[in-house]
Formats: sequence, structure tokens, C-alpha cells
Amino acid sequence: MAYRNQQHFIETLEQAGELIRISAYVDPRLEIAEITDRMSKTSGGGKALLFENTGYDFPVLMNAYGSEKRMCLALGVNQLDDTAREIEALFKLLSAPREGILDKLKLLPKLGQFASWMPKVVNRKGECQEVTMKEPDIARLPVITCWPKDGGPFVTLPIIHTKDPNTQSRNVGMYRMQVFGPTLTGMHWHKHKVSAKHFNEYKKMGKRMPVAVALGGDPVYAYSATAPLPENVDEYMLAGFLRKKSVELVKCISQPGVEVPADADFIIEGYVDPSDDLIWEGPFGDHTGYYSLPDWYPRFHITAITHKKNAVYPATIVGIPPQEDAWLGKATERIFLAPIKMTMVPEILDMEMPVEGVFHNLVIAKIHKEYAGQGQKVMNAMWGAGQMMFNKILALVSAGGNEADGKDGYPLSDYKKLAQDVFRNMNPATDIYFSQGPMDVLDHSCSKLGFGGKMCIDGTVKFEEEISETENRAYRPIAFNKEQIAGAFEEITSINDDLLKIDIPCLIVSVKKNRPGHVRELHQLLCIREEAEGLKMILYVEHTIDVNDLPVALWRFCNNLDPKRDSILAQRPSTTDKNKLFSCMGFDGTIKTKAFDGFHRDWPNIIVADDATIGSVDQKWNDLGIGPFIPSPSLKYKDQMYGEEAVADRI
Repeated sequence: MAYRNQQHFIETLEQAGELIRISAYVDPRLEIAEITDRMSKTSGGGKALLFENTGYDFPVLMNAYGSEKRMCLALGVNQLDDTAREIEALFKLLSAPREGILDKLKLLPKLGQFASWMPKVVNRKGECQEVTMKEPDIARLPVITCWPKDGGPFVTLPIIHTKDPNTQSRNVGMYRMQVFGPTLTGMHWHKHKVSAKHFNEYKKMGKRMPVAVALGGDPVYAYSATAPLPENVDEYMLAGFLRKKSVELVKCISQPGVEVPADADFIIEGYVDPSDDLIWEGPFGDHTGYYSLPDWYPRFHITAITHKKNAVYPATIVGIPPQEDAWLGKATERIFLAPIKMTMVPEILDMEMPVEGVFHNLVIAKIHKEYAGQGQKVMNAMWGAGQMMFNKILALVSAGGNEADGKDGYPLSDYKKLAQDVFRNMNPATDIYFSQGPMDVLDHSCSKLGFGGKMCIDGTVKFEEEISETENRAYRPIAFNKEQIAGAFEEITSINDDLLKIDIPCLIVSVKKNRPGHVRELHQLLCIREEAEGLKMILYVEHTIDVNDLPVALWRFCNNLDPKRDSILAQRPSTTDKNKLFSCMGFDGTIKTKAFDGFHRDWPNIIVADDATIGSVDQKWNDLGIGPFIPSPSLKYKDQMYGEEAVADRI
């Protein structure tokens, strides 16, 4: 479905009962983010919020993509899998053999559709250019500040347009923009991004790089800007495919070499000069749930700002999951399953990116396994596929059920059955594979920025060739007494053994480290004990974490782990068969410091609202018209905050 503009989308949300208008005054600095955080963490992602009284000339739209229903409305589908099925059918049609003229003629209608999806430049002004600021000033827009330790206000949903100076191919991406002045922002593109490559080409030429930023318009624009497309594929072709109508583009006023969507709400035009000094940008709260560390980024100089007469400023917040961005990620997971399946990993049946894994950290894939070593083949293929190169933990499982009947067993969202399956088929000593490679620069656990460890847990059914002769595969119930164990080790503050009760041989242990090599030593001592036999994995987390809150514990664990560096394999002869080995893998998911771990980078804190903002929102809640009071999600995490200062107390 093609929306005429963002206002059409807002009307659709309201008619569907998915939008709440807030007429009471709310400050874009911290308060909008705090209210949205409360709403986005309610059941099903709550509602979209339109803040109509911000102290600025423009309303602010938040949480517009923040549920499965709203994500489907944005993409014009009934289910997110609908688009994946359409893409798969398209791939099959294009790859089918053409034996005669009739077979070839069948393609003509589809080729006509291709043409209708391609973006087109129109020779006129767009809605986005109805009003031109006489003197561009980004401070006139209600740019929100999300979190108390952010470096300042950020443009959070910018659709950024750049071009390769050699080929003129367009890239549309989304990179956070910190506001430094009326006509100056940062341009937070990471070195792996296509726009950063364009910038490097301009730098070689010694030329200014024209850039244009769109805000609003059809909601598929923002989604397409986040999609992991190949470098040579225009994001507006994807947008045209999703909306079943081409995207109309108009030339910018001050940067005519760049085209932008005609129906956008705002256009911010400008340039990046390679001869400029970089600017110190950040920190800011990010989708990992932690503050990303400040760093040097290019300066974006604003030359013009235009907007619609009835423009609405779209924004989002990212922080401790779940947040709105989880649904953008879920759409990518479903939409891009078909291309991965059809072009790179034909054995893949399904894929899941749990919210707790914040996109790259944890990916689960179900495969149709037919031969020994196929799990490793899939592992290498997926780590070589576009943005999947940033994946930290990959878990593989075999299909169940009767595949010939089109059934592949339980859904991957059934995490209980999934974990039971993986642990049943996994030998900790032989079925966990480690590698190193590029990582998201936001991953604070890497010893080096943007480079760290990865692991694949092969939980597929094993062929005879894959089974170790020394592996003790005999099932043994685990007779584990957590009170006795905790009493034997004073550094252990709590143990979650709930997974053992549902046949998942994994413990989560919170530990207060106080010396170098502490967790490594503790894991070996635990596994020597006879009652540990039968365990396959122990996850160690910081003592401040409630291990009985499984989603939070896994979120913190995944963020704080470099799998290759922080893995600890314990092995000893089995007590039931001396010719076999008992193996248990430990993972140190605690904070890393220079004193205890030789870790030389700063360690960020988790993101929580400050007390003043929480109190302010509490007081005005009844005036917001949102419904029953929702306490701040940050209250749950106040006692879990930590950084280098907290660790200094233990040294």
C-alpha cells in the first residue's frame, strides 16, 4: 500500500485505534522519550503517540512502528511473512527455466511491475518544499534528547541521501545526527556503511560531499533506509516494491545533485567537507541498551531546510529492549529470509532474532540438514552475508516434523523447545565453534573497536561422523543443589537453576569478581564437583543482575560477551564412564576491566532515565490522556547501573 504522505499514515493509525494524541505540553528534552519508553514496553508495544504540544511549531510522532500491527500497517501487509512469500515467489519465477516463447511471455507482466517500482525524478517542487526557512536553523525543529547522559539532542529517524561521486549510484541510510548548532550536526556513519565509502571517495577528490536528509513521508522510506540491502541496490527500489508504487523524487534546492522524496515532511540539505576537522560526537543511548561511547565523526553543514505546511516531526528512541526498533528488526528478519534462502543458504528454513539479542548479538536459524558438517557450512555462509557479518552468537537447529509435508516442527519463537533441542544435540567440547571478524562498532565487549569474537552453537541433529568417541551421550538427571553450591563459593551471589527443571542443562550464575581470572577459575572449580555432571553450559553475569529475570539476564549477558575471549571449557573424566569425558562450557558475561581482565576500552553504562524526568512525567501523567499510570521502566534498572567507577570499589 502506498501512503500519500506521513499524514495519511497517521490517519490510518488513528482509524485502526493505534494512535494516541497528547495535547498537554511535553518537553522534547527527555520527557517525550520517557513517556514513549513507558508506552513501548507495555504489552504488544502500546500505541503510537502524537505529541501535539511541544513548544515548537511541529508535532512529534513517536512509536509509530512499535508493534507488529503497526509495522504491518506501515508496510501495507497483513503479516510480515507476506512480503517474504512474495519475494520468494518472485525469485522462483525469475530463476525458472524458459523453454519456449510462452514461458518467456509470462515474465512480461512482472517486468512491467519492476518498472513501476523504480524511483523516478519529477521536474517540479515537492510537498516537502512548500516552506523554505529563510535562514536554516535546525533548532527550530523539535529534535528530542532521549537520555540524561546523551551528548545532546539527536535527529533519530533521519533518511540520509548520498551518492557515489564516480558512479552516481544513490545510497539511502539512517545515521544518528547530533545537533551542535543552527547549521551544524554530526554525521554518525560507521566505517562499514556505504555513505562512509562515498565520503572516502569525495575525500580522495578533495571535494565537498552533498548530503540531503529526509524526515517523514511514506513510512516505508524509514524502513528501507534501515534495510540491509546490497551496496548496488537502490533503497527506493525496495520502497517501491513494498508500496507497489514508485517513489517520486525531487531535486534539492541548495544541493541539486541530490534527490529526495517529494512527500517527505522535512528536508535538511547540506554538505560534508572532507577537509574539516572531525567533531567529537556522543555519547548517546543506543539499541544495545547501553550508551555508545563518544568518537570522532564528520561535520554536516546545513545549507537549507524545507518542509510541508502541516509537517510532523517523526522520531524514535532506542534503549533497553523491547523498543520500537525491535519491530523494524523483525520486519527485516522476515523480509530478508527469502533472499538469504534463495541465494546464499538454500537449506535455511527459518530465522529468528530474539529481542534480547538486540539484532546482531543473537541469531537463530533452522536448517534442513542432510550431511555431516552442514552446520559449519551454514555458519560460514551466514557470517559472509552482508550485515550478518556483525553477528556475535549464531545458534543452529535442525528441522523437525515431516519436511516432505511442508512441516518443519515447532516455531523458532518457542524458545523452550528450541533450547531443549539445541542442548540435547550439542556437545560443548565439539559443537561450539569460535571465530573472529568484524563486529558492530556499538559492541562494547570487543577488546578492539569493531573487531571481536563470534561463536556458532551447532544444535543440529548429528550424523555419525560428527560424534566424538569420548563424548558421554548417556542422559543423566542433574542432581544440583544451588544453595549448597552458593554456600561453597562466597563470590556467587545467586544461581538460576530453573532451566534444569525443564531439561535444559544450563545455569545462570551471578558472581562478584574480585581478582584477575576469577570467573575462569570459578568455572573449573564448579565443574570438578560431581553434582555438576550433566550440565552443558554455565552463563556468568555481573552480581548486580537479577538472574531470575531471564530476559534481562540474557540481554546483559549477550552484550557483555566476546565469545572467543570469554569462553571457558572444563573437561574431566565422567563419573559414570571413565572412558568418556564430561564437558561443560562456561561464558564470562560480566563487565570487563583493565584490572581484572586486561580490558583497555571504556565500559559504558546501561541507559536509564534520571529521577527528575521520572518525577516530572509522573506528575503530569493524568493530563496526558494515555490511560492507567505506567511506572518508569528505568526504576527496574537503577540498581543495575555500573561503569568503571563501580568496579573501582572492588580493586
